[in-house]
Amino acid sequence: MELLPGFRAVGCALLFEKTLVFSDLHLGYEKSMGVGVGFVSRFQFGEILAHIDSILASCGPLETIVLNGDIKHEFGSILDLEWRYVMRFLEHLQKHAKKVVLIKGNHDKLLKPIADKAKLALEPFIVLGEALVTHGDEITPEIEAASKKASAIIIGHEHPAVTLRKGARTETFKCFLVGKWKRKRLIVLPAMNPLTQGSDILSGERLSPFLSGSLSQFQTFLVGEEKIYNFGTVGKLAERYQRR
Repeated sequence: MELLPGFRAVGCALLFEKTLVFSDLHLGYEKSMGVGVGFVSRFQFGEILAHIDSILASCGPLETIVLNGDIKHEFGSILDLEWRYVMRFLEHLQKHAKKVVLIKGNHDKLLKPIADKAKLALEPFIVLGEALVTHGDEITPEIEAASKKASAIIIGHEHPAVTLRKGARTETFKCFLVGKWKRKRLIVLPAMNPLTQGSDILSGERLSPFLSGSLSQFQTFLVGEEKIYNFGTVGKLAERYQRR
């Protein structure tokens, strides 16, 4: 599904100019829920790898893979098991692209030692062609300056999702958001972690400063099991489901 000219949604990832971007892996999230053993349970880690591999299989040759922040979930110390799983994941990605870039998210306070060990760059943002990729938890003067050179901005952090209701039944779907920030095209990525459905964009609560204004004109693209669905604007969804 093409979200904007040249930008295509593939699963929960975004593909443009032989670059694949995905966000909010939150490896280790299930540990904070009291599930699994160690940093990444075998079930979740295998599910994430399988999803990534299905995405990679449909992308063709890649120049760059960008992990757009919140690669790990825990803020605390890193155990040996954590190192093994994260390193294994990064090594797996390095087999599929010439370059892997790590963008620092607000959960990545201890990511630098892992990035150094993997010999990968850890950046607050990166500009690729006309696209600025940054996690989205903050807008520093450096990020704002870089945005002036870009025509599109790609963020994560928000974990956008839509909860649809029919009678007593509700179902939540991850989604992409496409709109504008200061006249720049803005694409908000859903969380890649399978255990994190996301935050309902119709609730009115926002995490990212890039989304401080109204979202009524933002387009929503819901992530289904086999395809992406264009569900129109946030404003139309809010009217339909009587949410404010």
